[in-house]
Amino acid sequence: MTDRSDKEPLNWWRELRSILMIVLVVLGIHSCVAKPFYIPSGSMMPNLLIGDRLVVTKYPYGYSYASASFHLLPPFEGRIFSHLPERGDIVVVERGSDRADLIKRVVGLPGDTIEMRSSVLHINGRPVKREQQPNARLAIDENFPCRDDYYPGARITHGDGSVSCELPIVRETLPNGVSFDTIDLEPDNPADNFGPVKVPADHLFLMGDNRDRSADSRFNDDAFDKGLGVVPFEAISGRAEFVTFSLDGGSRWSNPASWFSAMRDGRAGLSLRAKPANPAKAKE
Repeated sequence: MTDRSDKEPLNWWRELRSILMIVLVVLGIHSCVAKPFYIPSGSMMPNLLIGDRLVVTKYPYGYSYASASFHLLPPFEGRIFSHLPERGDIVVVERGSDRADLIKRVVGLPGDTIEMRSSVLHINGRPVKREQQPNARLAIDENFPCRDDYYPGARITHGDGSVSCELPIVRETLPNGVSFDTIDLEPDNPADNFGPVKVPADHLFLMGDNRDRSADSRFNDDAFDKGLGVVPFEAISGRAEFVTFSLDGGSRWSNPASWFSAMRDGRAGLSLRAKPANPAKAKE
């Protein structure tokens, strides 16, 4: 048996230095390579659900103050290794008023003129292609209760007694050929008529796919609206790549079995990269 008194005294400086190095490596990866992201709201439904966990990469657009983990850097102008997003990219943006991280889709690039007319998105004076799709039938769970004040009349009871949330879907196709589904709930929503607004240099226009339930570039970034306004490119921190897993809100830390039963089927590995429906359009 070894006498503890014979052991070498603990080198506190060496241990602290090792811990500091580990923290710096983690922060470096988190700030420069990729980070996890949690979806807390329904503003990007039907493509992103409350409870989705994503991987967001930091390098596709270069680096700015928003790239740093935990908002460690103060806002400043400029970006290194700068590369503009494509229309249709899903990005994480740091809101100016409170530095909260939001996730939205890029619809307008510098120099674009953006307008909404009766729910129809117009880019540079031309309406985007819209195709009505069958209603989305979404499962009701703790993370998505399909509240009647948010989605009036959307709860549907089926013959077998099950209940789902049915929402109207419109598929949009942007000028570069990227297609995605949007939810269009209220034809007379005030946000369905907006602009025209020209996107300034080094700025982007972002929108949520759940058009009537998204605080985005159609709304000012102030204490009341809590929108984004037209977003400085520096405020973009990364691009959403894929869903790692999704929880329906039913998990409890005290019940390990619920960690698995709360996982939504079919979400893990879901790609979030914008892909043109017609590859020829991507060159436009």
